[in-house]
Amino acid sequence: MPRVDFHHDAPDKLRHACELVAGWHTAGRRVWIHCADDLLAARVDQMLWTFEHLAFVPHVRDGHPLADASPVRIGRDPALAPADAVLLNLSAQVPEGFEQREHIVEIVGRDAEDREAARARFVLYRQHGCDLHTRHATAEPA
Repeated sequence: MPRVDFHHDAPDKLRHACELVAGWHTAGRRVWIHCADDLLAARVDQMLWTFEHLAFVPHVRDGHPLADASPVRIGRDPALAPADAVLLNLSAQVPEGFEQREHIVEIVGRDAEDREAARARFVLYRQHGCDLHTRHATAEPA
């Protein structure tokens, strides 16, 4: 069963996501950023280019010709994620096939709707026997 980390109380979910991805990239880890729709995928793509002036996180959207060679991919179909990649779930739903993942990270914002959706995901992960961990969004990434 996968390890699932919930980073809660994030003041800006996308900024926190970019910070986590940058840290994982620096550590040599591959990342799949799971988005529910193309609009969110485009926002994450743009933010990875601009969230820090001196940071460079090589990334592509899934379907790009260099997708297989890229350490960070953004997409909607988690079945296409490399098996060894951290799956960063930015969707309100649990990603399909989560049982086969090694490491999933969820970011929970401060608004009530986001917290409620995260609680439902937490319960589902717990029902499936996942190794659950929680941390405040400002804590050091795992």
